[in-house]
Amino acid sequence: MSILVTGGAGFLGSHVAVELLEADYDVVVADNYVNSVPKAIGRVEEITGKKIKTYGADVSSDEELDRIFTENEIEAVIHCAGLKAVGESVEKPLLYYKVNLETAIATLQAMERHGVRGFVFSSSATVYGENCPVPYTEDMPAGGCTNPYGWTKYMIERIAIDAAKTGKIDAVLLRYFNPIGAHPSGLIGEDPAGIPNNLMPYISQVAVGRREKLSIFGDDYPTPDGTGVRDYIHVVDLAKGHVLAIEYMKEHRGYEIINLGTGRGTSVLELVHAFERVNNVPIPHVITERRAGDLAEVWAVADKARRLLGWTAELTVEDMCRDSYNWQKKNPNGYGN
Repeated sequence: MSILVTGGAGFLGSHVAVELLEADYDVVVADNYVNSVPKAIGRVEEITGKKIKTYGADVSSDEELDRIFTENEIEAVIHCAGLKAVGESVEKPLLYYKVNLETAIATLQAMERHGVRGFVFSSSATVYGENCPVPYTEDMPAGGCTNPYGWTKYMIERIAIDAAKTGKIDAVLLRYFNPIGAHPSGLIGEDPAGIPNNLMPYISQVAVGRREKLSIFGDDYPTPDGTGVRDYIHVVDLAKGHVLAIEYMKEHRGYEIINLGTGRGTSVLELVHAFERVNNVPIPHVITERRAGDLAEVWAVADKARRLLGWTAELTVEDMCRDSYNWQKKNPNGYGN
């Protein structure tokens, strides 16, 4: 029996694949390589010494999904496929709604057709939106999203919950906070196409000379230093949470919504200064206007993850900065795409 990871060549998906393989699961990856490259899968195999069956497939296609489910004994699906940049979603809302909703719905329908119950979804803290006070807990009324990316995550959660209520699907909806870092080997990490939309890859590219300076979007938020505060979580910690979610579903029916975060907020400037301190490298930066769709503060209460999954974030902001720079130094041009 195998775990299907959609978007498995991406930043999160590749780290999830590592943790699954190291937990002795067989892994099947489906990825259309829009924001990833096949080389990442080879790196995962290098880290683990294990092979991955890989499909260059678009998981919005019923035909391609049916082929994957027919050719493999799939035990559960970890759905990481989709577009993920908040700022880009504001600029290209229709693209985000089309890609993210179609891939999720098609995957859930394929699971029903082939009798596969377990669905772990890479949701997001953006579903809480501007109506919920920080820190965020899972019982808060989500849905005050400030950007199309967040709305797609919210909608997919609702779709998965309604599918679970039929009794045919079991779902664990993992609300991520801000994944950064990289595998400590430096073999896999975040490699965005074009100009990075997320903070840490931009910092790392400035550090290795690919970018001249970092733009910080706003320093007039109601936070201690005026810059946005986020709950940064190491991608390895995050990936381990997915393995525990798979284990949880073996004994539990229905659905659960679970935050994966550290429970601590770090400002943009604090993260920049931590990166400079840990890696002994300057990060030139300028302050620019706020970015549409951004909130002032976002961080988690992660007690439910500890209670239900036995999961706690173990790695620090310093670890995240060190591992991000280690990846970028070893791969100054990413995977070379």
